[in-house]
Amino acid sequence: MGSSRESGSQDSWYRAGWVGSQDSWVLSWLWERRGGCDPGQATKYLYELLYNDPIKIILMPGCSSVSTLVAEAARMWNLIVLSYGSSSPALSNRQRFPTFFRTHPSATLHNPTRVQLFKKWGWTKIATIQQTTEVFTSTLDDLDQRVKEAGIEITFRQSFFSDPAAPVRSLKRQDARIIVGLFYETEARKVFCEVYKEKLYGKRYVWFLIGWYADNWFRIKDPAINCTEAEMAEAVEGHVTTEIVMLNPENTRSISNMTSQEFIEKLQKRLGKNPEETGGFQEAPLAYDAIWALALALNKTSAELVKKGLRLEDFNYNNKNITDEIYRALNSSAFEGVSGHVVFDASGSRMAWTLIEQLQGGVYKKIGYYDSTKDNLSWYNNDKWIGDAPPADYTKVITTFRFLSQKLFISVSVLASLGILLAIVCLAFNIYNGHVRYIQNSQPYLNSMTAVGCTLALAAVFPLGLDGYHIGAGLFPFVCQARLWLLGLGFSLAYGSMFTKIWWVHTVFTKKEEKKERRKTLEPWKLYATVGLLVGLDVVMLAVWQIIDPLHRTIEEFTKEEPKTDIDVSILPQLEHCSSTKMNTWLGNLSLPHPISSPATGLTHPPVPHAGIFYGFKGLLLLLGIFLAYETKSVSTEKINDHRAVGMAIYNVAVLCLITAPVTMILNSQQDAAFAFASLAVVFSSYITLVVLFVPKMRRLITRGEWQSEQQDTMKTGSSTNNNEEEKSRLLEKENRELEKIIAEKEERVSELRQQLQDRQQLRSRRRPVPTLYQPSLPLVRCLVSEQADKLGRSNCDGSRVHLLYK
Repeated sequence: MGSSRESGSQDSWYRAGWVGSQDSWVLSWLWERRGGCDPGQATKYLYELLYNDPIKIILMPGCSSVSTLVAEAARMWNLIVLSYGSSSPALSNRQRFPTFFRTHPSATLHNPTRVQLFKKWGWTKIATIQQTTEVFTSTLDDLDQRVKEAGIEITFRQSFFSDPAAPVRSLKRQDARIIVGLFYETEARKVFCEVYKEKLYGKRYVWFLIGWYADNWFRIKDPAINCTEAEMAEAVEGHVTTEIVMLNPENTRSISNMTSQEFIEKLQKRLGKNPEETGGFQEAPLAYDAIWALALALNKTSAELVKKGLRLEDFNYNNKNITDEIYRALNSSAFEGVSGHVVFDASGSRMAWTLIEQLQGGVYKKIGYYDSTKDNLSWYNNDKWIGDAPPADYTKVITTFRFLSQKLFISVSVLASLGILLAIVCLAFNIYNGHVRYIQNSQPYLNSMTAVGCTLALAAVFPLGLDGYHIGAGLFPFVCQARLWLLGLGFSLAYGSMFTKIWWVHTVFTKKEEKKERRKTLEPWKLYATVGLLVGLDVVMLAVWQIIDPLHRTIEEFTKEEPKTDIDVSILPQLEHCSSTKMNTWLGNLSLPHPISSPATGLTHPPVPHAGIFYGFKGLLLLLGIFLAYETKSVSTEKINDHRAVGMAIYNVAVLCLITAPVTMILNSQQDAAFAFASLAVVFSSYITLVVLFVPKMRRLITRGEWQSEQQDTMKTGSSTNNNEEEKSRLLEKENRELEKIIAEKEERVSELRQQLQDRQQLRSRRRPVPTLYQPSLPLVRCLVSEQADKLGRSNCDGSRVHLLYK
């Protein structure tokens, strides 16, 4: 082949009828070796071939840019195009290049090998960086399609034209681990210089590169980079390359009766110089097999044409039948060549093996072959990794839930259990002694409601501490509803009954005197109706909430944590919350940066700056209760003899809620602290309420023995010290007000009498001398003064004169 080209002997080719195809191949090959792959020059030579005799049958261009132009135009002349050096994936488009074949595999042949390696090492996420040229873009598009079919995802895709610094930094920020690089050798040095600067190499990273670079490409001095040879060697260590097998690795004889090694030896003798300095040396086996494919196809076509009474010499640019026969012959080609098994796929591209190499210690080592036609991976098991194992394809995130401390939960549960036991004891005491007059005067039914409310509130501590450690996700909404209903109804019963007492006392004893006497008669049904109203409002709100916007399980995620033992794993803490779609409408918040939790409901929710229905209603009750307790702190009444204790309990409950709510809002993301504050607020509020309301009653009945009938007699005779003191105080205040009123009236009357006396004296002074008029009046003045000093001293005055003055 080489001798015929060099000698220019073409007569034999004319006589064989192959002149057109061989001439076109010779001209194209000579031009590409001398002038480079210039599509403009290729166009010129193409038209010279077509418009000069003899007629050409087959065109054989070399590189991809020339093949693209030639193959796209060849169909206009019904010409077959066979290339030995084109790798562009774009040439696999049968609609655009319907008569194109090539013995050089497409660049996309690397992709099945890459996908196979991704599967072997268990990688499902990869990243890519490419130089913006057509061949790499189309290769990457093909890879994108193949990895999707294999269930692999390209998470990050970067490209660059000349400066790869920014894309490499972006890969670093995006935590890319398995990176496919598609670029030419000169750009590869720029990329890996930036890789070294960004530390995007080592045991956490694997780079996949193209295998047709020179073996020492990273050691070549390049003025375009500012990295040393040692730095480059460190950055590229361990990367994997895929390369089309252009020389059969097996020592088997080809159709030419030569092995691949024999072919190389003969070629080196013909060249007579260092093969590495000869351009296109690696593609020589492909070119040799292309000639064999052409020869076999023409022989087969000739035999088929004989059956139809035709010859190859009958070909012209309008004879599509002969072109179709040549196409079918090439499409069905299958033989053993020096480059390996030669076979074309549906797009006319050569199917070949792929060589897999890894850079180990600065030297490329073969680690396997992949035959995409048979999906067969031949593996040598000599791959080496810096971290002794293939790295993870991404930082694996392990989800862990933050569960409540079990010691804290058990401790608070014990306190709540003791509180429930105390509430039951108080309730039993209240019911058993309900007929005692002293207990009756404290409104025992309201006290019983308070005990029941405290029991419900304390029972809510248990679902408040339940999380994924104890229950599954399916039961979590029921736990959320249990928290809401137990705390809501418990608050309404316990606080509502105390609020009702203090409301009645304030209503009665802060009215005017004339209305007070009419309202001192206490009607118990009104108290029960008030509590029922408060509880009913809560039930309605909770029912509407649960029906139209039920609570469900939501997950709060925190910042990922890096474990000390494994650099390829990060921990994502999560926390379970109870929430609903319109949580802000129901509860509201104070615009805090974290979700909100409240001891009144035991629920958490995201922040929005407004007051919700539930929080607003409960907050108004707490504030109003504090106001009423303050207003009635000095009032004494026999009808509700424990209203001062109720006021004290209201103070404590309100203060605990107002302090605990904002604290739990801030600490909501800290499950232990939030639970501790919320649950202990409920526990202490219940304890304080029960102790303040019931313990003094128990102590009084136990220490004084005022039980049953004795107590009834005592209460009838008014021997109760506490009641006597209250009654005395009330009577003294009333008598004081009456005396002050009488004194004011008498002082006003004295002023009037003095004025009358002065008027009479002036009248008499006109009629007689002053002494005779003045003397008789002295007894009268003494009488008035005596009357003012002592109401009982009127016997010393002249009754007729007194009568005359009042008259």
